[in-house]
Amino acid sequence: MISRTRWVIALLAGVMLGIMLSVAGRVMAERSASSVAAVAETPVVPWEDARLLAEILQRVREYYVDPVDDHQLMRQAMHGMVEGLDDYSGFLESDEYAALKLMTSGSYAGIGIEVEAVADGVRVTGSMTGSPAARAGVRAGDLIVTIDGRRFGADQLDAAVNSVRGEPGTRVRLSVLREGQPLDFDIVRSEVELPSVAAQLLAPDYGYLRISSFTESTADEFARELVRLQGRAHGNTLQGLVIDLRNNPGGVLDAAVAVADNFLEQGVIVSGRGRSEDAAFIEQAEPGDLLSGARIAVLVNGGSASAAEILAAALRDNNRATLYGRRTYGKGSVQSVMPLSGGQALKLTTANYYTPKGQSLNQRGITPDVVINVDEAPLPDLDTADDAPTLARRDSVIGVALQGLRGGPHLAAAPRRPRRS
Repeated sequence: MISRTRWVIALLAGVMLGIMLSVAGRVMAERSASSVAAVAETPVVPWEDARLLAEILQRVREYYVDPVDDHQLMRQAMHGMVEGLDDYSGFLESDEYAALKLMTSGSYAGIGIEVEAVADGVRVTGSMTGSPAARAGVRAGDLIVTIDGRRFGADQLDAAVNSVRGEPGTRVRLSVLREGQPLDFDIVRSEVELPSVAAQLLAPDYGYLRISSFTESTADEFARELVRLQGRAHGNTLQGLVIDLRNNPGGVLDAAVAVADNFLEQGVIVSGRGRSEDAAFIEQAEPGDLLSGARIAVLVNGGSASAAEILAAALRDNNRATLYGRRTYGKGSVQSVMPLSGGQALKLTTANYYTPKGQSLNQRGITPDVVINVDEAPLPDLDTADDAPTLARRDSVIGVALQGLRGGPHLAAAPRRPRRS
């Protein structure tokens, strides 16, 4: 038995080392000559570590209380290898990678409904404006009975969502219950935009733009909504703008850079430092301020992270905006998503980013210029088009920022707190 175990250990160790060397060789073959030399100098995984890993695998296979699939063991090893690096790196299974691409793309193919799991199954919580579902008459509160004849329980929310999505131009049949009455909808799927920017006027010449996350379409959405706000303002000119980044977890770095560049004539927006050539960068503003120097207030809180912090810091460090709210999350690293075979991907921290003043926000965050200590709550809905603006009265942080833009006192503002060390 001992000799057999040793043989298996040696075999596994040899296979793993072979895989490592094969991958290293492939990487070197795809890089330039200088990069190859650098990779060639990288130390090989120590034999003792490879042997220990193979030994652990064999012990688990032989002695764990339940049979363990070799494939599953290797997947867990891959996850552990990457996820142990930091809080943001990870090995993405194919479905996780697909979800990430969908989240950052700003659009997807489907019918445009939002759903939640309830005791009776799956319920519609809303239909996106202009979506196929909205045009067909699907409403919030509709209880989905079947999708293409198939029933979905509360524990099958993901499967229900996947069933609704599909290629543009294809049809999906939705059967729902509305106040106890059955209704059927035959809906043609199409590309559905996932808006990341919402806008309204707070007053006749003061605008409000809320960015929920940064996707590939955010920069275009933001510029488009800003033009609309200016067109609705008195004299077609905004006197001030509130940019709301509260509860914005970040997203696509380039989108945050593009939004910042809308208001900066010059200066550094953000810089990054990492080991690879691509990870070392400096993003500079190009001339052109869409607000022509009008005052800007940026709202942040503990849910503002990553790309949201980059935008906030860029505008403040370049003396272009005043920050209101609570200290931000403090995520100062950049993740690159690297596609792998089989539809999987590696999300790896490849750089640390720095504000225009050269500061790292990692685990520090940004303390606003005007700290407003209010209980965190879901952000309020925007005003409807037919109503007089009430958002600044319904949200005290927006109200304080609007007063600041108008040159009034910063009501309800607390003294600025020191940074955490």
